[in-house]
Amino acid sequence: MSEAVAVVLFVGVTAYALFGGADFGAGFWDLVAGGAERGERPRAIVAHSIGPVWEANHVWLIFVLVVLWTGFSEAFASITLTLFVPLSLAALGIVLRGSSFAFRKEVFRTSSRRNFGAAFAFSSVLVPYCMGAVAGAIASGRVPAGGEAGDPWDSWINATSILGGVLAVAVCAYLAAVYLVWDADRLGDARMVEYYRQRAVGAAIVAGFVALCGVVVLHDDAKYVFDGLTSRALPLIILSALCGIGCLVLLMRDEHRGARLLAMGAVATVVIAWGVAQWPYLLPTSLKVSQAAAPDATLATILVVFAIAAVVILPSLGLLYVLDQRSLLQIEIVEEDVAQTDG
Repeated sequence: MSEAVAVVLFVGVTAYALFGGADFGAGFWDLVAGGAERGERPRAIVAHSIGPVWEANHVWLIFVLVVLWTGFSEAFASITLTLFVPLSLAALGIVLRGSSFAFRKEVFRTSSRRNFGAAFAFSSVLVPYCMGAVAGAIASGRVPAGGEAGDPWDSWINATSILGGVLAVAVCAYLAAVYLVWDADRLGDARMVEYYRQRAVGAAIVAGFVALCGVVVLHDDAKYVFDGLTSRALPLIILSALCGIGCLVLLMRDEHRGARLLAMGAVATVVIAWGVAQWPYLLPTSLKVSQAAAPDATLATILVVFAIAAVVILPSLGLLYVLDQRSLLQIEIVEEDVAQTDG
C-alpha cells in the first residue's frame, strides 16, 4: 500500500511540474521581455495565458505537501527541518509572486506597475530554483532520516542542488515558451508566435545542455540516483530525449499542438525518472518508502481521498483548462488588451 501512495505522491509532483512549472516559466519570460515598450506585447501574452489558471496550478503543490505529511511524516519532518531555508524562500516567492501579479493590473502609476512587475518576475525565477535545490538536496542524500535536521546551508548549497535549481528554471522556461507559442497562435498574433517559438527552441537547447552537464555532477555527488538514471530509469531518460527532439522538430514546422504535447512528455518523463532512479528510497540511501510510510489505515484513507478527488476535482480542473484554451472565461485581461498593443 505504501508503494501506491508513493505513486500518488509522484503523480502530484509531475502535475505540479507541468502546470505550476509552466506558470513560473511564463514569469521568467516576463522578466527578460525588455523595457516597457519592447516588452509590452510579450507581457500581454504572458498575462493572458496565466491569468485564469495561475491560482489553480498551486493546488498540486498543496496536494503534494499533504500527501507527504500524512503518508510519510518522517520524511516530511526531515525535509522541512533540513531545508527550511529554501522552502521558506519558495513559500515567500509564491506569495510575493501572486500578490504582485494581481496588484500590477490594478495600479495606475507606471513606477508601481514596474515594481510589482519586477517582484512578479523575480519571484517566478526564485521559486523553481529553490524547488530544484530541494530536489537536489534529497537526491544527493543530504537530508538525514529519522525526522532529524541536516545542515541548513550545505544541504541545498552544493553542486547537485545548484544543478537542480538551474535545470528547474530552464525546464520551466522551456515548457512555458512552448505553451506561449500555442497561446499566441490562439490569439492570432503571428509576431508573438515567432517570438516565443525562437525562445522555446533556445530554452530547449539550454535545458538539454544543463541536463548533459548534470550527468557529471550526479556521478560525483549523487551516485545512487546516477546509477538509477543509467539503469532502471534509462528508458524514461531516452523517451524524454526523444520527446524533446520531436518537440523541436514540430516547432520548426509550426505544428504547435503536437509540440506542446511532446514538451509535456519530455518534462513528465524526467520527473518520473527521478522517482524511479531513487526507488525504493524517499531519502537516498537512508529512508525507504516502506520505512517512512504511515500505518495502513492512514494510507488507505489517503488512497480513498485521492480517488474521491480524482472524481470530483480533476474534472473541474480539466474544465477550467478547456474553457481557458477556448477563450471562454471572462477575465480581466482579454484579447482586446493584447490587440491594443498592435498600435
